[in-house]
Amino acid sequence: MENDRSMSSVTLENVRLIFRNFTGKEGQYNREGDKNFSILLDPDIAEKMIADGWNVKSLAGREDADGEIGPDQPYIQVAVNFKGRPPHAFMVGATSSKKTLLDENTVELLDYADIQTCDVIIRPYSWEVAGKTGIKAYLQTIYAVVDEDPLALKYANAE
Repeated sequence: MENDRSMSSVTLENVRLIFRNFTGKEGQYNREGDKNFSILLDPDIAEKMIADGWNVKSLAGREDADGEIGPDQPYIQVAVNFKGRPPHAFMVGATSSKKTLLDENTVELLDYADIQTCDVIIRPYSWEVAGKTGIKAYLQTIYAVVDEDPLALKYANAE
């Protein structure tokens, strides 16, 4: 299967990021150097993405205070790749509105940032391996609005 250029990128606003690994740290589910994160999806959006072939997964529903198990939570993993077609990654201060462009070395700041809100555009990449096919999500654009430290604000204009 060739990369389907006719498929559109998907814009998701006010999303919650989980499993953040902008550093590319090796772990149980990650190879060293593979930068990625996941986005929790609204069930309606998840259904549409699944129908289009995106690799949407689900977290098992959690038990609430009454002992009831809630519904499963769909999510999609997004790869962050700065080779070839690097993403546009911005961290925006919630108070100062200062916008900082992040590169391959500084994007890891998002691993530990207190993100208030986040908007992303993900682009599709169609793949085929051993007869299986799917669509992998790659980061095209991210705007992460973060809480700012009061001292960082105080000294923002210091030399």
